[in-house]
Amino acid sequence: MAEAAKQHIDRIRRTKFSIGGDENPLTEDLHQAVKNLSAELYAKDVHFLMELIQNAEDNEYPDGVDPSLEFVITSEDITATGAPATLLIFNNEKGFSEKNIESICSVGRSTKKGNRKRGYIGEKGIGFKSVFLITSRPYIFSKGYQIRFNEDPCSFCSLGYIVPEWVDQHPSPADIQRIYGGSPLPTTTIILPLKSDKVKPVKEQLSSVHPEVLLFLSKIKRLSIREHCQNPNLTTVNSIGILSETDFMTRKSIDAESYTIHLSASETNSEKQCSYYMWRQKFPVKQENRVERRNEVDDWVITLAFPFGERLGRGDSSPGIYAFLPTEMVTNLPFIIQADFILASSRETILIDDIWNQGILSCVPSAFVNAFTSLVKKTDAPVSSLLPAFNFLPVKQSSYAKLNVVRESIKAKVCAEEIVPSVSHLGQKFFHRPCEVGRLVPSFWEILEKAKASLNNISSHGIYVLDSSFDRAENDGFLDFLGLKRVSNEWYAKCIQGCDLVKSVSEDTYVEVLLFVAENWGSMFQGTNMVKVPLIKYLVRKGVTSLSSLADFSPKTLCFATVKNQEWFLDWSDEFRCMSNFVFMPQTTRVAFTACSKKETILNWLKEKIKVTSLSVSDYTKRLKENLGGDKRLVLAYAHFLHHSISNRFLSEDEAEKCCKDMPLVDSYGNVNTSRTGVLVPAKQGKWMSLTRSSNPWRQDGYIELSEEYMSSGRFAGVLSSHGALLPFLKSYAKAGDVPDITPPNAAIPSLSGAVMKENALLLLKWIQCNRYFLPTKFMESVKGGSWLRTTMNGSSDYRPPSQSFYHTSSWGSVLQGGSVLVDIPLVDRTFYGNEIENHKEELKLAGVMFEFSQACAFVGDHLMRLAETSTLSRENVFSILKFIRYLREKQLPPADFIGAVKNGSWLKTTTGYRSPDGAVLFSQEWKAASLISDIPFIDKDCYGEANLKGFEKELELLGVVVQFPNNHSLIVSHLNASKLSYLTAEAMFLVLDCMRYLSPRKLISLLSSSQCFKTKNGYNNPAECFVPDPEWSCLVSVFDCFPLIDEGFYGSRIFNYKEELKQIGVRVQLEEAVRGFVQTFKQKATSSCINRNTSLSLLSCYKKLMESTHRFPDELMKSFRELQWLHTTLGDFRAPKDCILFEQDWEHLRLVANLPFIDDSSNWYGKGVYSYKKDLKSLGVTVEMRQGMSHLVTSLSLPDPSRITPLSAVSLLKCVTFFLEDRFGKLPEEFLAKVSSVKWLKTHAGYRCPGECLLFDNTWELERSDGPFIDEEYYGVDLKDLKKELVAVGVGNDTAKACRLLAAHVYNHSDSEAISRVYRFLCKSEWRPERGASSGGIWIPSECKWADVSTCVVYDKDKLFGTKLNVLENHYGGSDEKNRRLLGFFLSAFEVRASPSVEDYCGLWKDWERTKERVSYDECCAFWRFVATHSYTTKADKLLSESISRLPVNTTDYKNSGGMILLCDKSDVFVADDLLLKDLFTESPVFVWYPSPSVPTLSQTKLTEIYRKLGVKEISKCVEMSEAKLTEDGVKRLKTEQGENHLIGRGLVRLVLGFLSDPSLKIEAEKRSEILHSLVSLNVLETPETITTEYTLSLPSKGDKLVAEAKRMVRWEREKGVVYAEKILEKACGKRKVLEYATCFAEVIAKGAMWQREDLIGELAELVKMAYLVEFDEEALEFLMKSKNLQVYEEDEKLISDAYSLKKT
Repeated sequence: MAEAAKQHIDRIRRTKFSIGGDENPLTEDLHQAVKNLSAELYAKDVHFLMELIQNAEDNEYPDGVDPSLEFVITSEDITATGAPATLLIFNNEKGFSEKNIESICSVGRSTKKGNRKRGYIGEKGIGFKSVFLITSRPYIFSKGYQIRFNEDPCSFCSLGYIVPEWVDQHPSPADIQRIYGGSPLPTTTIILPLKSDKVKPVKEQLSSVHPEVLLFLSKIKRLSIREHCQNPNLTTVNSIGILSETDFMTRKSIDAESYTIHLSASETNSEKQCSYYMWRQKFPVKQENRVERRNEVDDWVITLAFPFGERLGRGDSSPGIYAFLPTEMVTNLPFIIQADFILASSRETILIDDIWNQGILSCVPSAFVNAFTSLVKKTDAPVSSLLPAFNFLPVKQSSYAKLNVVRESIKAKVCAEEIVPSVSHLGQKFFHRPCEVGRLVPSFWEILEKAKASLNNISSHGIYVLDSSFDRAENDGFLDFLGLKRVSNEWYAKCIQGCDLVKSVSEDTYVEVLLFVAENWGSMFQGTNMVKVPLIKYLVRKGVTSLSSLADFSPKTLCFATVKNQEWFLDWSDEFRCMSNFVFMPQTTRVAFTACSKKETILNWLKEKIKVTSLSVSDYTKRLKENLGGDKRLVLAYAHFLHHSISNRFLSEDEAEKCCKDMPLVDSYGNVNTSRTGVLVPAKQGKWMSLTRSSNPWRQDGYIELSEEYMSSGRFAGVLSSHGALLPFLKSYAKAGDVPDITPPNAAIPSLSGAVMKENALLLLKWIQCNRYFLPTKFMESVKGGSWLRTTMNGSSDYRPPSQSFYHTSSWGSVLQGGSVLVDIPLVDRTFYGNEIENHKEELKLAGVMFEFSQACAFVGDHLMRLAETSTLSRENVFSILKFIRYLREKQLPPADFIGAVKNGSWLKTTTGYRSPDGAVLFSQEWKAASLISDIPFIDKDCYGEANLKGFEKELELLGVVVQFPNNHSLIVSHLNASKLSYLTAEAMFLVLDCMRYLSPRKLISLLSSSQCFKTKNGYNNPAECFVPDPEWSCLVSVFDCFPLIDEGFYGSRIFNYKEELKQIGVRVQLEEAVRGFVQTFKQKATSSCINRNTSLSLLSCYKKLMESTHRFPDELMKSFRELQWLHTTLGDFRAPKDCILFEQDWEHLRLVANLPFIDDSSNWYGKGVYSYKKDLKSLGVTVEMRQGMSHLVTSLSLPDPSRITPLSAVSLLKCVTFFLEDRFGKLPEEFLAKVSSVKWLKTHAGYRCPGECLLFDNTWELERSDGPFIDEEYYGVDLKDLKKELVAVGVGNDTAKACRLLAAHVYNHSDSEAISRVYRFLCKSEWRPERGASSGGIWIPSECKWADVSTCVVYDKDKLFGTKLNVLENHYGGSDEKNRRLLGFFLSAFEVRASPSVEDYCGLWKDWERTKERVSYDECCAFWRFVATHSYTTKADKLLSESISRLPVNTTDYKNSGGMILLCDKSDVFVADDLLLKDLFTESPVFVWYPSPSVPTLSQTKLTEIYRKLGVKEISKCVEMSEAKLTEDGVKRLKTEQGENHLIGRGLVRLVLGFLSDPSLKIEAEKRSEILHSLVSLNVLETPETITTEYTLSLPSKGDKLVAEAKRMVRWEREKGVVYAEKILEKACGKRKVLEYATCFAEVIAKGAMWQREDLIGELAELVKMAYLVEFDEEALEFLMKSKNLQVYEEDEKLISDAYSLKKT
């Protein structure tokens, strides 16, 4: 076997590759074709694995063998090629055949072509050659063959890739066996010594082979990957073994089958398994989706895989689309789609827009719905077990738009299926369409679970209810996808009522129903019929439970009470029918409600919707009272209810008090009273009547008299009340009262207007005693003013008002009589009233009786003051008063009451008029200064005499007269005269200051503050303008000469003792005040720029002195020095110190780039002496060191024209960047960065640029400095080397990314091809890509030294047609220089240069040909239409071609004579030859479309015809006009048989046509069949000796011409005449062709004549007639023909034939 294999290889090398013979001229082209195809086939090197797996699946395997494929990678170099690692592939197939070997030694000659129906899945024709991406020398050991291939051209034939070389050693079979292991070697082994740069990617891909790779492979059942390594710890590949087992328990229906596949994947430390439900279904290929590469396929076979459990996988994602093997398309769909998709060349994706793939995807929804329905409905499992199947619904969007179309179609189809399970309580499964099923909120499901017995009719409320096992939050995804909505809110109302979820459920469940409604009221049930559902259980009377809806509940109130109280209320419910609207929750319901953890929610909801209250006995009492309605009987019962509720302890004492406070009562008139102030006991029961001698004097105060009915006995609620039992209750709680306990009325007591009996007088005093704290005015007026009190005066008795009576003691009566005023005093007759009157002294006082000596004195004083009111008291009266006071003092009796009575009277004459003694002043010299500033009321010395007044100082003082001066400053202030406060003397000023010291009066301070009262050196000034000098801050007032100082000589040193008082009125005595004045002046001067050189220097000097002082000065002062703008700068303005710089030499070079504010040290201002203040200036915030002045640089930076910036200035600026970076943690101020970034100030080899447009040169980039905007380091000198970090900080680029961006932008400034190529190579090496949305720019064309727009460029021009139309980059960069060749891929990816010319380019090219050429070459024509054939699969392309092409290539008879050039004709004059007979007629004219000859595989006639039709080319059969020549009657004779029938239209023909017409599928009615039959039978067939001809005319619109051709026809049917003309033919003399021609013509005429109204049936009938004619309508042959076509003549049609011929004979 090995020898035969070796001979076969030698033969291939000799015959195919001319090894040992002449050199093949196509060798170089073939080598390059294989190289390009292999390199460009896949986007990733490692996709060779998929090709090898695909090849293994397509291989043939011996019977009884489980096909397996094994990958083993080893670091051993068993091929002796120096490879760092070797990959071995083992496959137990039958082995390589000779055809396989020959195929692998060719390009595009796969043995699998056209065999997709046989299960082959490969299609590229170069699958094995993709291994050259990872190896230079692949080896094949199979069935005796030991060969290898080399990518380098063979030394014998200069061809690489496909030239086989025999291998004698390295590797040897023993080496292979050792790597494989102990088992026998499989039939085929492929050995790939890996390229050094491919080891890592190959290992990574081997480690990531997807475990589902076997899922859709029908042959391979086992796949393994492992690494052969001596030390297992050094393994770098994740080993895996994948095993596939199929469960062939299939279900077959609708051209589909289902089965289960079990995949298991064993890795190093784990084993995983997953089962996949597989659904395979066939769909016929639609005509509009057919493509040439799948011409042999008639059915799409779509397989869907549904993983039950976690999918097997490696990595983060799993492929969603397979074309037998996995693609890299992650679809986001929960199932896998497998079909015979057309793949992109990379095999990573399918061609999503390909019409073939679109056709497959359009069938996926149907396959999915069928599979899904099978999973869900064709199982006996319970409903809950169906949930996993619903997870296969494509809930999530796909990242592919076309797959989202599939997803939406699936959604629409699934939603139309009865697929969703509903609630069933009969053990059956019911499915409905999603739109018919509704979801419930979870909390309602809990209620339904507890109420199952009531739910038999749950789906009778307008919608089916989703099964509870599905209706869960975790299923929201697929339920929302299906469009399941919540049931309507009205449904819950129907369900609760229809399923009787109130009465028929337990109390606990009933409470849950209430909770559900309560929690969802606002969001669900507001405004629904839930308000009409009887939800509320309640009791009105014991044992009677009722129901009510929320809408009907009003006006009832649901009451919550304790069990005991509720029983009590229900006991009285019959008595108080007025309380029927106050209902109670049944006790059992109440227990369940109390146990509910969310009872507050229910309660709050009830409170919102109905009246709800917590009802205590006191509340009940209150509401009962509100509902009594003035019913006398109910009011009496109400009193009994309260009485018994209190006695039975239903009410506490406090509650009883509150309930009875305003209780309605029946008065003595029988009226119900609800508004009153008090209650009187019935008149017969009280004392009030005898004392007042009137009917209810309290009536006007709101008192009522109780009805006598309250004293009667009665029975209420089964409880008996005895006679008079209510009176104690009424007294205690209704406050029914009597004298003396009752409050007196606010009315006069008529009986008190005259004498009252002793007993009633004492009762009255007792009454006052009991109510002493609440004695109404009118009552007391009648008591005090009534003459009911018996008195005695000078021995006689009389009745007087108490207010005019005295209750005397013996101690003061005689004394008063001995005074200077004579008074008669009436005394109470204590003898009359006896000792009991002694117990009522306080009451007598309240009544107005006077008891005290002081009252007597006051009585005397009041008498005198009444005299003073009518006339002025004389001088003698005044001294009498003084003497009376002296008399009382001498008798040691208190004069206070007398003094109090006269003190406030205006009877004392003063300098300001008559006034009361209180506040008057007895003048002395001490009051002189005070008289200068105030108007004090001194006693009139002229009236009373200064001498007479002496001796009465004490009495005057007791009356309130001020006698002494000390401590009377307030009197001075109170009589202050504001007009006397200006220009004060020193003594007056000090008196004022003393008043301030002792009183601090606001008025005085205010008046002084606004008057010119202080004398300064400049005259009198306002206090706020004055200063008191102090050495500590004298320098402050010396700076500005505007501070007024108080005159120390005028006031003396005493003035300094009043600093606090001076401070109060605004005099500035503190440093802070001086500072405020100074600062205010300083601000004013600084703001108005009124500071001159001297002032500024004074400020500096002052500040220096202040800083040398040990005193701490206010922050405000220091702040003014620091913040006010008073320092003059070289910029000509004043600035605050913090905004100034004291110059030093380091700033010199920065003057050119920044307008810095240096302090003006010129002789016109501070001069050089300013530097002596450096320390002070620094403390003020002046910048004295460069590093601290960077903030000034930021604000002052102003970069000039770059030509004015010296290198030293630029370097100095960069050194400032160093300071920023060191002081700001590596960050630059944004303002600084903005300024230095926006100006072109850095010199580069490309001119001045802003930093962001500059680069630092890097020798590793393989560029030259002149290639881009690199910093000119030579210009800036050596200092720049240490400042690269600073350059980067301001934006200069030093990284590859930025270099790419800048060089890519700058390259267009170049015109040097070498420089541009260097930049291109750098960009390519750096994998640069333009920013999204950026302009593509242009491409440099070296040979033309120009920049070309990207749109005019293509990388390749395979057909060599566009050399003059487009810039073909392969022609400029595709030479022998490998570096330049790499740029082609760079142009593709970076600039998005088109790989090849587009449809638009080809259309433009054809237009150009149409415009400039009459003919095109054969190669040009083939190339163009070959491109069109491969690109006319989109609507856009078809439209573009149709609009662009106006002339088409045609076949001509002079093709060879024209040098192989093809004529172009207007497409309106060109036709598709769909009728070959017509084609023969016009074959000499150039009117038929061109086809390549010989045929080209990639440009089939079928494809080209389809293109022509899309371009609007018409078929000739539809364009010719036919006309028939007239026949003469000469020699015409009728054709008949011996039976009288013509031999052409005989019974056999009629029977055949009638059998055809009777086919039920044609739906031709009997009447129509009869009509056609009679038209045939009635025909006259005439034989003519003339030649029957037909003339065909073909119009050529663009030329305005017509082509005419004539054709012979042997038969003609003239319908109008009912005649068939037949040319005479002698069959025996004719050849077979002539007979066949005649039969064809006859059959067409008969078919057209019979079926002229059904043209779609003409062709089928003509074929039948032709066959029948050829067998001469033989009866047996005709019968067989009809049966073979499933035709028959029915009994009723047989009669039609008989009748037709009978009629003809007649």
